[in-house]
Amino acid sequence: MRLVLVGPPGAGKGTQAERLAQQLDVPHISTGDLFRANLKDETPLGLEAKSYMDAGNLVPDSVTVAMVKDRLADPDAAKGFILDGFPRTVPQADALAGILAEYGVELDAVVEFQVDDEVVVQRLLGRGRSDDNEEVIRNRQQVYRDETAPLLRYYADKLVTVDAVGEVPEITQRVTSALEARK
Repeated sequence: MRLVLVGPPGAGKGTQAERLAQQLDVPHISTGDLFRANLKDETPLGLEAKSYMDAGNLVPDSVTVAMVKDRLADPDAAKGFILDGFPRTVPQADALAGILAEYGVELDAVVEFQVDDEVVVQRLLGRGRSDDNEEVIRNRQQVYRDETAPLLRYYADKLVTVDAVGEVPEITQRVTSALEARK
């Protein structure tokens, strides 16, 4: 199964991606993990990303897309994958469509984790991270609405929306049931 997970920061995408990857026996591919691995291994893409980051610039989509494309070419992703954190924008979704077409596959579904803003704020404040203050969290929510929410229209034909409030196993069951209902 080939899935993309979308939802605001704090919606539980990472937690659910790990559980679903285990359940479906496919890799959980997080862009954060891809960046860390490429930087740590000093790959050509990692070094290119580092040059942008060291200059205080955002890493361009072309570098992120190339990292995702390389990862999707790995043998363990041949039978499926769960993308977490990519695509974040419509241009990235277009790039992903091109990669998948090149590999002769397509997405099975895009799972949207729906959660109220106030619930997300409380979840993230509860993590106790230094960068998780209310102002930063609300800014991330706005960035999500501006940049990532348009993906919901882009993926309308593949979209599965799940209530992401509740206990972790309960949410996993909702996702599994929603995906089963699509088959």
